[in-house]
Amino acid sequence: MHKTLIVTNDFPPRPGGIQAFLHNMALRLDPERIVVYASTWKRSREGVEATAAFDAEQPFTVVRDRSTMLLPTPRVTRRAVGLLREHGCSSVWFGAAAPLGLMGPALRRAGAERIVATTHGHEAGWAQLPVARQLLRRTGEGTDTITYLGEYTRSRIAGALTQQAAARMVQLPPGVDEKTFHPGSGGDAVRSGLGLTDRPVVVCVSRLVPRKGQDTLIRALPAILARVPDAVLLVVGGGPYEADLRKLASDTGVSASVRFTGAVPWAELPAHYGAGDVFAMPCRTRRGGLDVEGLGIVYLEASATGLPVVAGDSGGAPDAVLDGETGWVVRGDSPGDAAERIVTLLEDPGLRGRMGERGRAWVEEKWRWDLLAEKLRGLL
Repeated sequence: MHKTLIVTNDFPPRPGGIQAFLHNMALRLDPERIVVYASTWKRSREGVEATAAFDAEQPFTVVRDRSTMLLPTPRVTRRAVGLLREHGCSSVWFGAAAPLGLMGPALRRAGAERIVATTHGHEAGWAQLPVARQLLRRTGEGTDTITYLGEYTRSRIAGALTQQAAARMVQLPPGVDEKTFHPGSGGDAVRSGLGLTDRPVVVCVSRLVPRKGQDTLIRALPAILARVPDAVLLVVGGGPYEADLRKLASDTGVSASVRFTGAVPWAELPAHYGAGDVFAMPCRTRRGGLDVEGLGIVYLEASATGLPVVAGDSGGAPDAVLDGETGWVVRGDSPGDAAERIVTLLEDPGLRGRMGERGRAWVEEKWRWDLLAEKLRGLL
């Protein structure tokens, strides 16, 4: 039986977009044919218990390393080789190419016939650094395929690879569960609970970090309120930037028009998307291109929910928007641009509806998990 060893640092219960990507893909592969080798999430008692409970619920085998971060060291490589042989795996999927893909040659010598390494946003940053660039080049030579999220990440990463490795690259983005994210997902109840039933709502669902652009939305609010006085910004998510954002809202004089939900359980996210009339996250590139948006799955989740989207121009974010059809891409550092597009949508229900419908159809055509999982099976 053909079996695949998945090697990754990014696996639940550790939270995050890459973690959700890998888990959703794993769930759509034959559970009898995969083995997951992952790092430990947390060494605390609570972390160990949460990890054990999560692993026990999975339909496939999960093997945890004692470390909280897998690196391509001799010890970790030996463990990966041992699992490959013990479970009779003939293919390997590195959940993130950098740096674990460096173990490719050792696993090839141990019997792996197919090796796939997936890249996300951070590898595009690696491709700009001389030493990391060489490591990506080695990874490309030691694998059969490197996958990429979209054209932005492909172009950046391909420049670090040999011509032959770049030619073997294949697009494999994360998907959207269109049965979970859909119009009518419970948004009315969220609006009611927050006292927003009769107000136009701009929603942003994301971690609260500078790159995501929640501060740009707050700076855009005075211009939005000048034309749509009862509009409100619903900021969904937690993160280290929250205190700064609250202070900015106060300093800007728009605190009464901003709602912070804090972290929201995953099961409640569809309803929080649905609470919005417009989804906006004007992400931007920071640190000279090292802090960049790889794709922006939130735009696609919003589209699946039937919302028009306003996206930033960072990295691969434009790959998740059909500009002018499912929403618009704006400069991530321009509150004025964001305000203009948001007001246009808030003032035009017909336009919102058309863009939302087109976004939903696009997700069903291209971004469903079952389509992408089938592509991964072919690569492996």
